[in-house]
Amino acid sequence: MKVQITINNKKYKVDEGKTILEVCEENGIDIPALCHHPDLDIKASCRLCLVQIKGVKELVTACSERVCKGYNILTESAEITKARKINLELLFSQHKEECFDCVWNYNCELLRLAKKYKKYKVKINRFEDRKAKYPVYRFGNVIEFDSSKCIDCRNCVEMCSKQGVGFLEIKEKGSLFQVVPSAKKNIDCIYCGQCINHCPAGAFETVDEFENIEKPLLPACRQAGKKNKVVVAQFAPAIRTSIGEEFGLAGGKVVLGQLVAALRKVGFNKVFDTSVGADFTTTSEALEVVERIKQNKNLPVLTSCCPAWVKYVEQRYPKYIKNISTTKSPQTILGALIKTYWAQKEKINPKNIYVVSIMPCTAKKFEIERPQLKVQGMKSVDYVLTTREFARLLMRRKINFAKLKPEKPDAVFGNPSGAGVIYGATGGVMESAFRTAYEKLTGKTLKNVDFKKVRGMQGIKEAEVKVGGKVRKIAVINGLGNAKKFLNEKKRKIKQYTCIEVMACPGGCIGGGGQPIPTSNDIRVKRADSLYSLDKAKKVRKAHENPIVKKVYKDYFSNNEKIAHQVLHTSYNKKPKGPVVKL
Repeated sequence: MKVQITINNKKYKVDEGKTILEVCEENGIDIPALCHHPDLDIKASCRLCLVQIKGVKELVTACSERVCKGYNILTESAEITKARKINLELLFSQHKEECFDCVWNYNCELLRLAKKYKKYKVKINRFEDRKAKYPVYRFGNVIEFDSSKCIDCRNCVEMCSKQGVGFLEIKEKGSLFQVVPSAKKNIDCIYCGQCINHCPAGAFETVDEFENIEKPLLPACRQAGKKNKVVVAQFAPAIRTSIGEEFGLAGGKVVLGQLVAALRKVGFNKVFDTSVGADFTTTSEALEVVERIKQNKNLPVLTSCCPAWVKYVEQRYPKYIKNISTTKSPQTILGALIKTYWAQKEKINPKNIYVVSIMPCTAKKFEIERPQLKVQGMKSVDYVLTTREFARLLMRRKINFAKLKPEKPDAVFGNPSGAGVIYGATGGVMESAFRTAYEKLTGKTLKNVDFKKVRGMQGIKEAEVKVGGKVRKIAVINGLGNAKKFLNEKKRKIKQYTCIEVMACPGGCIGGGGQPIPTSNDIRVKRADSLYSLDKAKKVRKAHENPIVKKVYKDYFSNNEKIAHQVLHTSYNKKPKGPVVKL
């Protein structure tokens, strides 16, 4: 129901029940809201969104107060400014400022407000920094948490719990509270990086996000001028619709050509598209599904593209390890192909090839260290940069991304099918696999390749599909909390499903922990829609019909089953808790 209210002496008709903050955002009225995130519950902890309601004695928080008929609201006044100023100074007292190496990259609300209220003499060092000696924690080789920057909004704790992980906890320290990693043996970080995406103060970042950001290109510098030394970049499907946001472009804008040009400009000798690796993953996984169906063995098949999800199963649900698809993820398959098939084709010693992946996922840094993913004794991928990290590298090199002339990826692994591109969105793996598995099971051509039942941002999507005269149940899940709920639901009979896709991050890879921030559901939808538009425009929309997939299977894999297995497949085992180090 619509009700009439007044904001800053102007009348508005708005939906009753919405918060003041929501109404103001919809009408372009600026209200600072540091702790607020649309993915999370309202906490009203930062106290920066204070507003006045006529007739109400105390100031109220706009993020929690819902509008009612006749409300007369002020969003700016001397009283409001004074309260915000004090609260802002108190927040700075528990936040160590290191703006030069912050994931918010100067797009920081704290910094913006300090500048906005400068004329009111905001002093960011008015109060003693009470967290100056708080520790920095390192979770495995992936995430760093600097607790001296924490402003106690608890977004990270809530998101970690929402993910079904519960690794971040609140610990009482004297009269104060502190966010700490869990000391429980059965609770471990799965490196999804959602703490990074939901922290408004930059307390979380990936390892080497700033300090050693040029590390992957050092070999290129050392090898300059030497024969057959090659540094290769590959980039994930989701990157092409997200990295532009770091340079002021619209959310979801396709910047494939600029991305390729940027990779060449920073020094990569070859640039390949990981979506081609996704075509190989789809083809291999579809064949695996067909084989398991025929044998009625280890069903349902659990997807294996998301390393955070795989780690979660290995640690929390080891009884399902046998159900995980043995097919490797796109980045590790393509890395293995680069160091075997491509190296042989180009007559390059694979030991002289250095592969760097640009990924939306923080857990990919963990994935490449798995010994089971080695091919011929070599790491398939040598280094991973997240979307944010690569953007920082471009900024450091003063490369104007938005004005780069578009270029195409290198041949061989540069032209994916539409099925490979949609891997970046939740449901994309299942849709890609369905397009191929249907034809492998039935021997018939699938005419309508759009499998819209598995698209969208719902946490759990289920569908029934008729394949070869039999109805198959499938499920698509994004967000590990939803996966936990799905697996723990007593009434649900997991064995009834043929395939289950799980992506740890909300929305899938498009909402990965290494993506530009802020990331919200609206932004995730835009990124996903752009991937589907790219798929629709492709001439080849089935992974197994990609010419390079056909060629490699025919000319390379068919003659060498051992190398085919090394390139395409891996194994899993129950994992102990990863290291947590105090720096």
